[in-house]
Amino acid sequence: MADTVLYEVADGLATITLNRPDAMNALDTATKVALLGSVRRAAEDAAVRAVLLTGTGRAFCVGQDLKEHIGSLAADRENGTNLTWNTVRDHYTPITLALAEMPKPVVAGVNGVAAGAGAGFALAADYRVVADTASFNTAFAGVALAGDSGVSWTLPRVVGHSRAMDLMLFPRSIPAQEAYELGIANKIVPATDLAAEAAAVARRLAEGPTLTYAAIKRALAFGADHSLGETLGLEEELQGRAGGSEDHRIAVEAFLKKEKPRFVGR
Repeated sequence: MADTVLYEVADGLATITLNRPDAMNALDTATKVALLGSVRRAAEDAAVRAVLLTGTGRAFCVGQDLKEHIGSLAADRENGTNLTWNTVRDHYTPITLALAEMPKPVVAGVNGVAAGAGAGFALAADYRVVADTASFNTAFAGVALAGDSGVSWTLPRVVGHSRAMDLMLFPRSIPAQEAYELGIANKIVPATDLAAEAAAVARRLAEGPTLTYAAIKRALAFGADHSLGETLGLEEELQGRAGGSEDHRIAVEAFLKKEKPRFVGR
């Protein structure tokens, strides 16, 4: 795994850290490959019950590495190819899907600027703990691009269609407090406390009923673009599975004993 992405697992929590602070965690090809590998590794590891995605330095992630991008565009012009945009299919799309669809909760610890694909990855997470000095920026239209990393799907579901259109047509820096008011940030904390607070939220989820969290993620995503009747049908199915889980049995027994349940993620 490239050292531009750090991966650590402890007590059921996988922490994935973008580690190109000098480049504000911009995404060159090596970093995208390593990030995709790390997210998939966390998704597939039965010992991992929650994921924390964060960055080092003053940025969460500013999106595509434009220095590499310029070189790729020049190579396309010289060779008469259009290979630059394969990165959307090969990297941005699968990273976003892996974050959004993994059957365990994902927390974004947004330590600084989240722009372009960086904003997209944060929005693909299930919960965003944001430093009070951090900001978001869709950025795409500013460099004459349409958007990727799921922002066309996630952003309007968070802020509504009209505000999403405004933020996409007129990209700007959205400070942490406004991001909270828009629903982009779930929790704002002092920048000095970001690492500890984001880890605490993620650790709490790692100690929770993992199958239930997977069901909640699936039902909310399904309900966003299906009818009430269809969603009720899925709820019946998911509730049956959750009700048969070991964690539900543990929770009921703990309730009767007036104890705090200790979930096992099964």
